[in-house]
Amino acid sequence: MSDLKLFSGNANPALSQKIADYLGVSLGEISLGAFPDGETSCKIDEDIRGRDVYLIQPTCPPANEHLMQLLVMIDNCKRASAERVTTVIPYFGYARQDRKDEGRVPITAKLVANLIARAGADRVLTMDLHAAQIQGFFDVPVDHLYAAPVLNEHFLAKNIPSADLVIASPDEGSIKRALGHVKRLGGELAIIDKRRTSAEETVQANIIGDSVDGKIVLMFDDMISTAGSICGAAKVLREHGAREIHVAATHAVLCGPAVERLEAANLSSLVCTDSIPLREDQILPQSEVLTVAPLLGEAIKRIHRNESVSRLFG
Repeated sequence: MSDLKLFSGNANPALSQKIADYLGVSLGEISLGAFPDGETSCKIDEDIRGRDVYLIQPTCPPANEHLMQLLVMIDNCKRASAERVTTVIPYFGYARQDRKDEGRVPITAKLVANLIARAGADRVLTMDLHAAQIQGFFDVPVDHLYAAPVLNEHFLAKNIPSADLVIASPDEGSIKRALGHVKRLGGELAIIDKRRTSAEETVQANIIGDSVDGKIVLMFDDMISTAGSICGAAKVLREHGAREIHVAATHAVLCGPAVERLEAANLSSLVCTDSIPLREDQILPQSEVLTVAPLLGEAIKRIHRNESVSRLFG
């Protein structure tokens, strides 16, 4: 691993340090900041000529600032003659703008993918994209990981009897994800019928599938943003007699009224990963944060050694 170099942006240095600890290497020396006029500044403080470089930077809020910092870091590494630059993006911002759902709107996820590739990234390592087809937006190789094994391990340790367990999909688009968790955790499947009334508002009304009356219900999603969908689904589950409701998501974006909504939802637990750093005011008493550092670290190790990533995480 001597020619591998890890550098962390400012978005999630704690996760970067955990990945470095897993790999048994030190984080590279890099100076990141801003000039007086607000422009991003970056200087790599060690030699990376001919090295295999990994830049760890989720593009979480403030998305524009963290994205720009990532682009500057990539350009810096290429101009410093790095042999290969891999961007490790645990959370890929702008992923929800992946299609033209009405006239005269951009496909910003594709634009961001183009920016990363044109800046000089040789490959991308990311996790739980909002839509898997975003991999095709990049003109460089993409390794797409899933946090499901980490989340499943957490709930398997609780030893919930299969007869008491229901995996609920918060909407029709998450059915495939829910079925994957049913396969590994057991239990039955239920689907919340969600109707979107606007870009910000959704309404949940019915449950399709198995009864949740008296059951322990687990809901999985790729991200929690404003928490409208999850909290609306939790309300419907409560009305139909669910005994416990546990929510798990890979990316805890938690913007706008999310924290207030989650507090009012009276969840049994809220499980997320450290793909995005949580502020102290975003952590609820029932919150549990799981680390994805070993998952990302093992993928980095395999990419560096030109070994299969899909064999391990597929």
